Amino acid sequence: MNIIIIEDEKPSARLLQRKIEKLGFQVNTLLHSVEEAINWFKNNTHPDLIFLDIQLSDGLSFEIFDSVAIKSAIIFTTAYDEYALRAFKLNSIDYLLKPIDEDDLEVAVNKFKARQPKPESVPFDIEMIKKMLVSPEVKTYKKRFTIKTGQHLKVINIEEVECFYSENKGTYLHTFDNRDYLLEGTLEQLEVELDPKDFFRVSRKFIVPMKGIKDIVVYSNSRLKVILPTYKEDEVIVSRERVNDFKTWIA
Repeated sequence: MNIIIIEDEKPSARLLQRKIEKLGFQVNTLLHSVEEAINWFKNNTHPDLIFLDIQLSDGLSFEIFDSVAIKSAIIFTTAYDEYALRAFKLNSIDYLLKPIDEDDLEVAVNKFKARQPKPESVPFDIEMIKKMLVSPEVKTYKKRFTIKTGQHLKVINIEEVECFYSENKGTYLHTFDNRDYLLEGTLEQLEVELDPKDFFRVSRKFIVPMKGIKDIVVYSNSRLKVILPTYKEDEVIVSRERVNDFKTWIA
């Protein structure tokens, strides 16, 4: 079996080589950078198995696949946490978290040996793994509302919102200066557009911001009443089924 290691830290590469050879397999080549790997793959027969570090000294190892079509099976060796790498098992043999445990290494190699069909007949989806490794997309939340008032458009920043509420099948925004504006959409739609760290759906009728809470009062039937600075039209009650989540949110 032809095995190569691609690892930018030479001591780590040699240590992994010794561990692999301890299992009775021969490591033929050690490569230490994207550039070196690309040149090697262009001029040599591709191996059966690659032990591949993700972060190399001159870039991500995925750049190798952008330049060379590689059909070898791959076992990742990486410092990335397990959560980010769950999907690797779908398209690669395995992954090993550094520092590499010898028992885990043996399991990974045995998995490669037992794999059917043969690795070269199974397409390696490098694009999927790229997507899994990039930093998760940071979700953006609503920062402002553009509201039509007569012939004018008014922009209200999220910091000006004291609460959102529904009334007579309409959805309204109430500001700290005690004004109400009709919005398009529903509270359900708003709920997913607002940052959950800053806003909480206390009931079917109200969404309140953390900064808008003036006081919290124990109410009947194990519920809570939220006092807002200016909104006085109706009582803002945390429904019984949301009380525990609300307490966690404000903690």
